[in-house]
Amino acid sequence: MEKFERIVNSVSRYISITGEEAAYFTSLLSTKLVRRRQFVLQEGEVFTNSVFVNSGCLRSYTIDKNGVEHILQFAPPGWWIGDFYSIITGKPAVLFIDAIDESEVVLLPKENRELLFEKVPKFERFFRILIENSMAGNQQRILDKLSLTAEERFEKFCLKYPALVACLPQKYIASYIGVTPEFFSKMRSKMSK
Repeated sequence: MEKFERIVNSVSRYISITGEEAAYFTSLLSTKLVRRRQFVLQEGEVFTNSVFVNSGCLRSYTIDKNGVEHILQFAPPGWWIGDFYSIITGKPAVLFIDAIDESEVVLLPKENRELLFEKVPKFERFFRILIENSMAGNQQRILDKLSLTAEERFEKFCLKYPALVACLPQKYIASYIGVTPEFFSKMRSKMSK
């Protein structure tokens, strides 16, 4: 169960689980090593896994008709990531998810999640909390995009992902805050003065 220690600790922050419940939960999980730039999900695939990042870092993004990437989320260790549209509807995904660094992820397939809910109903509360937090975060990002300057969005990024600021390529941060890499470079230079 050592390889599942991080995910069990993550769950335990929101719900109280016994050793037996933790053992059942981890029996439904699998791990996967994901190489740098390897896809966990590509647009058009049906996505059925809840994905927890054990190590490394993943990102979710979409590509517009002009070939420009728009990053929606980064998932460092201890974070969940997925395409909720595909998971919930069973329709093809609208997002890409790939590894920024070599990563280890924990997968919980949808059918196993349903088994978990039946046997340990308090896990429904855990996943409800995750989805509520995700919805609140996404709403705030939309509001930030509409009302904050690029500098303010970057400052919020630094607060949300402090460990990633120094190690991510600038083009990824620029994409996340909704500016071009060139604008981002000029903005950072101006902010450092």
